[in-house]
Amino acid sequence: MEKNWYVVHTYSGYENKVKANLEKRVESMGMQDKIFRVVVPEEEEVEVKNDKKKAVKRKVFPGYVLVEMVMTDDSWYVVRNTPGVTGFVGSSGSGSKPTPLLPEEINTILKRMGMEEKRADVDFEIGEPVTVKEGPFANFAGKIIDMDRDKGRAKVMVNMFGRETPVDLVFEQIDKI
Repeated sequence: MEKNWYVVHTYSGYENKVKANLEKRVESMGMQDKIFRVVVPEEEEVEVKNDKKKAVKRKVFPGYVLVEMVMTDDSWYVVRNTPGVTGFVGSSGSGSKPTPLLPEEINTILKRMGMEEKRADVDFEIGEPVTVKEGPFANFAGKIIDMDRDKGRAKVMVNMFGRETPVDLVFEQIDKI
C-alpha cells in the first residue's frame, strides 16, 4: 500500500479543529503507520491596517484539509468519522474510496505554502563526509550520522571547539566533500 494525499471536506471555519481532532484520533487509535500528515492549506499575506503592515495567514481552500495517508478501510473510517469532517473529496457515495491527489497537484499546493514535498533525489549516504554550505555552521566539515529522506534532513556530526556535536540540517545546506 502506498501513501497518497487526499482532500477532506470539513465544516467551514473548523479546519484547524478537524486537524487537531484527527491528529488526536490517529494517536489514540494507533494509526501512525497509516495516517501521516494533516495539513490546513494556508499562505501568508501582508495586510495593511492603520499604516501598519501585519502578516496574516489566509486559508487557501476554506472548508478543506489535506491528509497524507495509506487508504485502508480502517484509515478511511478514522478520517471519515472525525468530528467536523463531512467527507472525502472525490468519492462517489458513502461507501466508496476517494481518489488521491496527483503528485503534481499536492506539490503545487505544498510549494505555495513553502512546504514542498521533499523526496530525496540526493545521493548522500550515512558515514559520508560533507561540508555545511550555509547557516550558522557554514564551512564546517562533518560526517552524516543519520538521515530522513522523506523530510530531506540529515544529522551531521561536526567538530566544534574540539568536541563532536550533532547538527540537524536540510539536504540543501550540505555538500559532499
